[in-house]
Amino acid sequence: MVELLTNYALGRWIVEEQQHGLDRAQYGAHVIERLSEALTNEFGRGYSRETLKNCRRFYSEYKDRISQTLFTLFAVQKSQTLFTQLKDQPPFTLPWSHYLQLMRIGNADERRFYEIEATKGLWSIRTLQRQYNASLYERLALSRDKEKVLLLASEGNVITKPEDIIKQPTVLEFLGLEERSSYSETDLETAIIDKLQKFLLELGKGYLFEARQKRFSFNEDNYYVDLVFYNRLLRCYVLIDLKIDKLTHQDLGQMQMYVNYYDRYVKIPEENQTIGILLCKEKNDALVEITLPENSNIFASQYALYLPDKKLLQQKLKEWISEENG
Repeated sequence: MVELLTNYALGRWIVEEQQHGLDRAQYGAHVIERLSEALTNEFGRGYSRETLKNCRRFYSEYKDRISQTLFTLFAVQKSQTLFTQLKDQPPFTLPWSHYLQLMRIGNADERRFYEIEATKGLWSIRTLQRQYNASLYERLALSRDKEKVLLLASEGNVITKPEDIIKQPTVLEFLGLEERSSYSETDLETAIIDKLQKFLLELGKGYLFEARQKRFSFNEDNYYVDLVFYNRLLRCYVLIDLKIDKLTHQDLGQMQMYVNYYDRYVKIPEENQTIGILLCKEKNDALVEITLPENSNIFASQYALYLPDKKLLQQKLKEWISEENG
């Protein structure tokens, strides 16, 4: 908190006292350079031009987080008023390194989403960078209706119903499998188990791993679910089947049978209905729609073994929002 408030105060001093509220372009790089030299001579290291630029941007992006009246009172009285007032509801919830990453995000809604998720999930800086590079915001937004997209920026990814756990696509670049190499469903499953912690992070919130190749018997026949998880937020089982080829109606029918079995013979009355997810190399939305009944708890998510094209997803999101606005 102290480092963040210090950088905020330094940014405020630059913008309000030195810059006099003028636009950054009018302010000029030569003034930052002059301030850097003066502060370094006066106080020593830690006031490079890059640091001052970041502090200035930090204040500009987040100046509404702290009441200017309260901040002025703190500056005049030199008291602990500011720290006391902000102790219970801190305006900044992440380390400085995280805000340096967040400030690189131009879209304010997207930036706020990642701040909320990083705070709730206690993300390291590497996790934050990975989730941004993997376009988590765009993938979640493209999987939701208009109202849910708006909530992403104010509340983050809130899990209240089965649809909230689906991403399009699911990104598995951390598995290290080459897109064009030959691999089997067993290879894919083994790679996921080997990188289970990262896979759980990609799945999202509330997941607990139960088993791989979970066997159940029905009419003397044995069936095997590739991966079985439990989601404590939705309070239900989540069954995942892996398909390295094009999704078929037989795959959907098989998953429907798995889900029905769990709902009838495994889950307890206090738990919610089982969710089935088919992670497939190639999905067909029309096939899913015509095969499954309405309000089905079965979903297909295409997986990718590489980070998605962020600009492409951003463009798709813009087009989708434009269509929704009609």
